[in-house]
Amino acid sequence: MPRSPSGWMSRDSPFRSGESGSSMRGWLALRSGRDPGDRGPFPPLQVAEIKALACALPAEQVALSRWSRAEIAREAVERGIVAEISGTTIWRWLSEDAIRPWNYRSWIFRRDPKFREKAGPVLDLYEGRWAGQLLQPADCVVCADEKPSIQARRRIARTRAAAPGRGQLVEHEYERKGALCYLAAWDVRRAKIHDRCAPKDGIVPFDALIEQFMTIEPYRSAPRVFVIVDNGSAHRGKRSIDRLQGAWPNLILVHTPVHASWLNQCEIYFSVVQRKALQPNDFADLDAMEARLLAFGRRYEQIAAPFEWKFTRRDLDIVLDRLPDTPEHRVELRAA
Repeated sequence: MPRSPSGWMSRDSPFRSGESGSSMRGWLALRSGRDPGDRGPFPPLQVAEIKALACALPAEQVALSRWSRAEIAREAVERGIVAEISGTTIWRWLSEDAIRPWNYRSWIFRRDPKFREKAGPVLDLYEGRWAGQLLQPADCVVCADEKPSIQARRRIARTRAAAPGRGQLVEHEYERKGALCYLAAWDVRRAKIHDRCAPKDGIVPFDALIEQFMTIEPYRSAPRVFVIVDNGSAHRGKRSIDRLQGAWPNLILVHTPVHASWLNQCEIYFSVVQRKALQPNDFADLDAMEARLLAFGRRYEQIAAPFEWKFTRRDLDIVLDRLPDTPEHRVELRAA
């Protein structure tokens, strides 16, 4: 005679769900806001002190670079905030305020005192405006940049293609076959790419890139060609403006703020190049890598469309108004 479902339950599980008495008590404790081993609820002051501890830099107090739940619990006990506490309770309290001290991300404090004034015109160009007026249909907006020191790595064993159940196999060890610089100009409105390679970056290869597209249509006869660049050594400051605008009367050089290359859409194209053409890095020599880069540009152009840039000057104002402007932080960064 078959056994009933109740006969399949563990003798230690008095609940129909199959949970043991101890695990069910733990679940009820979580629902009630208490730890299973806690004798009673924690007072609000202790909760606040532990949240404050989690929001402090650990390196200023203990030999840690990041907090974990266990380390916060240990420190809270050692400081006498609580007699004992579990990591689960710590996690639950911190989750209430979305506090995650075990996570981190890199950032750069804005150092350019004219960040808003420089970033605003770039964002206006992406919206089709300049100096408060709509761009003319024949105006061009081009983002130019360099991707320097790209290494060509020749693997000591042949890369194997993907097969059922696995991806490509790429040998870990390699021989360095030199490095080159990839320069590109991305037409923001027409999704066209003008690119070239050079042994290294500098004024000469960058000016050659500018000449590459300024001598052909539609740029040669365009009323205005806005060229957006960052503050790299080949196109930095007033000298670069005088040099390039002196050579090309219809060219207007527009600089992003310092440490704001993310405003240059050419960086988006470079991220595509990195993912689709350079990784994994397995090239016999520099000639093979240059051929791949230039061929990829032509291939990508066939399907390219203008990037859907949504960050506007209004969004920039909201972000900048929210950020603190603390000169002492800038001093510390310069001294570092």
